[in-house]
Amino acid sequence: MFQSEGESNLSSARQAWNAAHVDEEARALLEEDAAVFLHQSLSTPCLTALASTHGSVLTDVQGKRYLDFHGNAVHQVGYGHPKVMAAIHEQLATMPFCPRRFTNRSAVDLAQRLTALAPGDLNKVLFAPGGTSAIGMALKLARAVTGKFKTISLWESFHGASLDAISIGGEALFRKGAGPLLPGSEHVPPPDPLEGPWPDLPAEEWAHMSAQYIEYVLEREGGDVSAVIAETIRWTPFVPPKSYWQRIRKACDQYDALLILDEIPSGLGRTGAMFVCEHYDIIPDILVIGKGLGGGVFPLAAMLAKEEHDVAADQALGHYTHEKNPVACAAGLATLEVIEEEGLVERARVLGAHVMERLEAMRQRFGLIHEVRGIGLVFGIVLRDPNGKRANAAAERILYEALGLGLSFKITMGSILTLTPPLTISDEEMAEALEILETCFQRL
Repeated sequence: MFQSEGESNLSSARQAWNAAHVDEEARALLEEDAAVFLHQSLSTPCLTALASTHGSVLTDVQGKRYLDFHGNAVHQVGYGHPKVMAAIHEQLATMPFCPRRFTNRSAVDLAQRLTALAPGDLNKVLFAPGGTSAIGMALKLARAVTGKFKTISLWESFHGASLDAISIGGEALFRKGAGPLLPGSEHVPPPDPLEGPWPDLPAEEWAHMSAQYIEYVLEREGGDVSAVIAETIRWTPFVPPKSYWQRIRKACDQYDALLILDEIPSGLGRTGAMFVCEHYDIIPDILVIGKGLGGGVFPLAAMLAKEEHDVAADQALGHYTHEKNPVACAAGLATLEVIEEEGLVERARVLGAHVMERLEAMRQRFGLIHEVRGIGLVFGIVLRDPNGKRANAAAERILYEALGLGLSFKITMGSILTLTPPLTISDEEMAEALEILETCFQRL
């Protein structure tokens, strides 16, 4: 079985890379890590140990440099951006923490800035210390608004690793052995044919069928469905056609269900728009963002909702200790300023189009590449064997070959090379990464 969220950290390919590339000093630190942290898939045991992160570059304890095209999607403005770091240092000097019963300037300013940027009337905010927690708040708010408890979400989706998030999520790795899960969590096939049971169906037709599934469940269960929740674009990546989300928005309105869009990894300029839903000319009822909001430093997420849905004053939707952490909010505000001042939304759009041209040229040269996908600075290279099957082994070989040459990225769905560079990446760094990819395919 493939893992949609990443490559196995227990594979023989990982172990072979570790044996060939990790010296005694790094290995000793890895052994300490493995001894003290609970082991879990996609994490401990780790690949190697880092000494520093800066801009687009990771440097390990051996001094080896990696261009980071993974970053867990937190690095829109790279690592250690001077403006973000200065805001953090200034806030630390005056107010390192704000107890929950108080507010502070950084939290209010960030909330105001987000509501000004958000599409439509998403003008109410709650902060949380991570995207998973913000998803939980969105589920609770949807119940409070509608008085209903069921949700419709997508198989193979990912919304976080807590019990409520994996209940609506559809990734088997996180759900297996964890039940019973949240009742009322209905699932339908995703709009990506590669994630469904009929991988050769044209993408437009498969997305059309996925939307029909959602409409059907809403019709049959509509009296109990509080919300449809999904990632606006799947992080494999898969970019649904415009008609897909417009159709689902209309169906949610028809059956009095809220539309919750999860843009935790994909929002904040990465796709060439500040928010992904802007590509679809729709406004969700609730929008969840996170990851990059903390500037690649602090864990920070936000739930944006409509003022008309501010109906839970007598409930605790979040009530998190770090709900209005002034340092995290200062980092978030500085991050938004960097995105605007450096024109990173437009840069993602323009540079992304150039990279897609390069990747398409690779597809035409290398038969292993079945398809290239992308929007802004999110890219997917879909690999298939000559017999048309998922080229999982080849994907792992390319990943570890690339790591050896200094490029880090992610494998999703077993055979999709998923690349998400910082929006601040230089032209030279991007060219270097593409050269490494070409070399890997040539060697294979």
